[in-house]
Amino acid sequence: MNIKNIYLVLFIIGLISCNSNTKKSNSPRKTYPDIQIVGAMKNVMWNGQLEGVIKLDTIKNKKGLYGLGPVSFLSGELLINDGKTYISKVLSDSTMSVEKNNNISAPFFVYGNVNEWLVNKLPKNIHTIKDLEFFIDQKTKEAQKPFAFKLIGKITNAQIHIQNLPKGTKVSSPKQAHQGQTNYNLYNEDVEIIGFFSYEHKGVFTHHDSLIHLHLITKDEQKMGHLDRVVFSDMKLYLPKS
Repeated sequence: MNIKNIYLVLFIIGLISCNSNTKKSNSPRKTYPDIQIVGAMKNVMWNGQLEGVIKLDTIKNKKGLYGLGPVSFLSGELLINDGKTYISKVLSDSTMSVEKNNNISAPFFVYGNVNEWLVNKLPKNIHTIKDLEFFIDQKTKEAQKPFAFKLIGKITNAQIHIQNLPKGTKVSSPKQAHQGQTNYNLYNEDVEIIGFFSYEHKGVFTHHDSLIHLHLITKDEQKMGHLDRVVFSDMKLYLPKS
């Protein structure tokens, strides 16, 4: 083959490659219902912006509404589960209060409406939050993020916490922000877990080392808080339908 023919072959291969990449990049991505983000975790933790930036009773569309964040001045935890707003607060090292009330504000909050779900049986080898994060990431590779999701079922054990910052505390670091945080251990409970997933919101609504933020509420609605650690037992994972 002479040099001209070699250049011709290379040129044709290049055209085919460019055309293939163009088609691939133009293929439509799955899209999930939009979520809304107000405030940022990093502003609370590092800049001491503890006051409310959103009142939950101003969110008008309650149909299929899910959301989570802390109570203003880090005095509790918030969860919206299918339009119902729950507030948990510390009573003691071993007890808490959980009430339904949307007359409350948050220093940062993430929320969105989801009315159609795809249900997946959570595989038996998914036991921890990191396992869950990886599994969801793999299941949604072709999807636009961020998005809300939920799990329903039984946990073997879990640890949740509720923020309980002493009144008047000034905050300029995560260590100061977590003063008064109270941890609670759960065993063999039927629960619902509401979560939000994103690559792009570390320090906004997820921690710097995680892609997900999770709040757990027990089936009897007596315990609710930010989920720190869990061993799943028999769970179903609900991903939003695109």
